[in-house]
Formats: sequence, structure tokens, C-alpha cells
Amino acid sequence: MPPRKIQDEGEVMRWFEEGRTYTWMQDEYRRKYDIETSIPMWSAFRRRRGIDRRNMRAADLLPWRMKDKHRHLYPAIMLRAEAKDRAGRPVPPREMGRLVAWRQMLKNDDLVVHYDADTEDGFFYVSRKAQDTDIIREPPEAKRGNRAQD
Repeated sequence: MPPRKIQDEGEVMRWFEEGRTYTWMQDEYRRKYDIETSIPMWSAFRRRRGIDRRNMRAADLLPWRMKDKHRHLYPAIMLRAEAKDRAGRPVPPREMGRLVAWRQMLKNDDLVVHYDADTEDGFFYVSRKAQDTDIIREPPEAKRGNRAQD
């Protein structure tokens, strides 16, 4: 059996509590211990220790089968932040400020988020209709992502 790469589990647990990224952990292990690690190794450690994912899948607020080029657009970022907040997970202060302003814009203008993968922009703000019960326009079944994976 090869030697364990994790030198100090308490240290690594603290890093997760501090919100350190996997890339930061890789760099720190290389600098501190001269040990090469991988992102899947850090992810597996997180999973084995029952540590929550930092990035929420937000399947209820991002139910669409999205194209990669649309995943990091502002509406998607805000919908993930909204999902974090609804789940009681911490939202960094700067992101929370943006989220509050974004929510207010949706409310003031009576808008919801609509997604269409077949367009260049992907996301649109559209006028709320009677069937819109949340901040998104629910997609037809054929355009939904695989929620079982989320």
C-alpha cells in the first residue's frame, strides 16, 4: 500500500472550514510537503469525511440542461447563490450584496429568469406570468437536466 499523501488531517479539515480551494490545497502541499496531489484526491477526502460540497448543484433553480458556455454567466451564478442562501449555507458578503441587489431587480421589474440553450446568450429576464411561482421560468420536461445526477 502506498504511503498516505495527507500529512495532517486536522490541518486539511481546517482548510475546508476556511473555504480553501482544491487548487490552493494542491499548491500548499507542493510548497509545504513537496507532495503532488490531485483535485480528485481532495474531493474524495471531502466526500469520505462527509464535508458538504462548496458548489451547490441548485437543481431546483437551475433545472435546465445547460451548455458549458452558459454555466458561469451572471444569472447562473446568482441562482447558485440563491440556492445556497435558501439552504442556509454561508454566502460570502460580496456575493450576498450582489444577490440582494439582483433579487430586488427581479422584484421591482416583476421578472423571472428564463434559459434557452439554443441561443447565444442563454439566459434572459422575462416578465413574470401567472404560472411562474419562483424566480425562474420552469422549462418544459424535454429541456430539463437530469435531476437525479444533481
